[in-house]
Amino acid sequence: MAVDFRGLAGGIVDGVGGLDNIKGARHCATRLRMELRDESKAQTDRIKGLDGVMTVVQSGGQYQVVIGNDVPNVYAEIADMLEGGSAPGDEEESGTKGNLLDRFIELVSSIIHPILWPLAGAGLFKAFLTLFTTLGWLSAETTGYTVLNAASDSLIHFLPILLAIPAAKRFKANQYTAVAIAGALVYPDIIALNEATEPLTFFGIPLVMMSYVSSLLPIIVAVWIQGYLERFFTRVLPGAIRNFTVPLISMLVMVPLILLTIGPVTIIAANGLAAGVDWLFQVAPWAAGAVMGGLWQVFVIFGLHWGLTPIILQQLSGGFSIMAGPLVGAVLAQAAATLAVALRTKDPETKKLAGPAALSGFLAGITEPAIYGVNLPRKLPFYFGIVGGAVGGVLAGISGAGTSAFVFPSLIGLPAYLKTPNLPLFFISIVVAVVIGFTLTFFFGVKDNIASPSETAIPAPGADPVEEAPTRSVTDADAAGAATTGTAAVAGGAVEGRGIDVVVQAPMSGRLVPLEQVSDPVFSGGAMGSGVGIEPTDGTVYAPVSGKIVVAMKSGHAYGIRTDEGVEVLVHIGLDTVSMNGQGFSPRVAKGDLVEAGQVLAEVDLSAIDAAGHPKTTVVLVTNTAKQREVAPATGDEVSHGEPAIVVTT
Repeated sequence: MAVDFRGLAGGIVDGVGGLDNIKGARHCATRLRMELRDESKAQTDRIKGLDGVMTVVQSGGQYQVVIGNDVPNVYAEIADMLEGGSAPGDEEESGTKGNLLDRFIELVSSIIHPILWPLAGAGLFKAFLTLFTTLGWLSAETTGYTVLNAASDSLIHFLPILLAIPAAKRFKANQYTAVAIAGALVYPDIIALNEATEPLTFFGIPLVMMSYVSSLLPIIVAVWIQGYLERFFTRVLPGAIRNFTVPLISMLVMVPLILLTIGPVTIIAANGLAAGVDWLFQVAPWAAGAVMGGLWQVFVIFGLHWGLTPIILQQLSGGFSIMAGPLVGAVLAQAAATLAVALRTKDPETKKLAGPAALSGFLAGITEPAIYGVNLPRKLPFYFGIVGGAVGGVLAGISGAGTSAFVFPSLIGLPAYLKTPNLPLFFISIVVAVVIGFTLTFFFGVKDNIASPSETAIPAPGADPVEEAPTRSVTDADAAGAATTGTAAVAGGAVEGRGIDVVVQAPMSGRLVPLEQVSDPVFSGGAMGSGVGIEPTDGTVYAPVSGKIVVAMKSGHAYGIRTDEGVEVLVHIGLDTVSMNGQGFSPRVAKGDLVEAGQVLAEVDLSAIDAAGHPKTTVVLVTNTAKQREVAPATGDEVSHGEPAIVVTT
């Protein structure tokens, strides 16, 4: 049964004395942490009785409501209730604090994630509509086609408007104001300015126009700045005029600002790129093919393709565009990488999304669902698609490939490329691009390998173990034979009436601590589930099981993993380390990543935890203990990472 997060949030707010009694709020991996103006107003017993609340802890000036893995959803609802959309000091789940590229990919992926399924549906719709018109089953001159084309194309056409909503949530901005800003960018009169032949100005300031239709980055940048603008004016404006003045100022400032900055910067970069690529086609077609084939999808993401499109159209006025030749390999290599993910992944949600996304890419050249929904978040498939497109682009450049009509680069659009001088080499370039994108992704680009060592069977009780059991004891006889298997499962399911066994490995080396001796009442009391504590001697944290990262705190101090068997494991590094705000923690994974047992989750400076005055005790819990048949923690003294810490019978 689905949890009513809005209702739970409302119950908690009422239980603590209403919004006016909440001075500040944030959350960590499992707890909603609130600072109350008057804790005596809180009805703790009432809150404990709410469906979805595990327990309540009052400690260190904080009123902590323990919820578990669903805490971000409850926090989001409470944040919406609070004036300004968010309480200060919120501890959101986020991606890795990696390099700029990693952070950009995480940002784009998180913003586009809510519309992935509609985007995939629209891409598939467009693909079949294109197929039917190409085969002559539907005329593009009919009213029926016009209606269906609008239905299939509207989401991608008005993409900035749809992205404004999740972007506003991400940047804590007003969603409706963000939609208004996005709507202005694709407003018909604004679009018409792209056709102006005279120089444009905005009250005397030169205005350089670009098309914002289907664009991604302009609205993200706009809403990011909007969030800062709104928070500033919310603080400084009097309450009597704040509610209508803040949106007014945001729209007044942001729409001209984006048109005066993003447009010119993008056009200048695009024109420079177009001139360089055009020159390269004249002196070294193979190199130009590599650039266009390898980087076309990158150009699209940043809007730089608008500088290349006019050159393609200009070349087509003469009957043939060589600049468009390498694009088929670029697009189909990404589609092939997506297909490889669909065939290789064990994640059912990704599989369901990747299949239609690959099909729309192959048939109609609609790659937005494939790139934003599958390849870019996983990084390697996107990179391998670039490699395939680049190699195919080299061959396409050598073949003199080009198009005689303006079509989407796709299988359906191939007839437009039949005037290519060396047609056999052109088709070889497409095959090479597809094979490289597919093969590299299938074998190296999907982390959740099909034939994972973690799926080795655990011997039945009484069978010879794979290797000698550790000196400490694990209160499940099967664990001894699973010391090196990671997440292990009995082939075919149960053995002698038992369920499937999952071995949770120790994520760090150190001294085992019984859970009841951990100096945190939420953990030691078992409210969060059964498990163990570890006093670590080394700062490398490894994944205790194979599965999907469902919780990855921005501070790097806690990670939640859900296995294929449905076991949910929490690794909480140190106690109350959320207050360190990430100092000393270096995450190596992000929410949504697929990891294998033994993969590094994070690097931790244990001395930084000591210096901050917090216990280093790392807690490993099965947070959905109640759903399992048995959860058996290990006992003993020393443990090395990778050795069994908990055995779960599902």
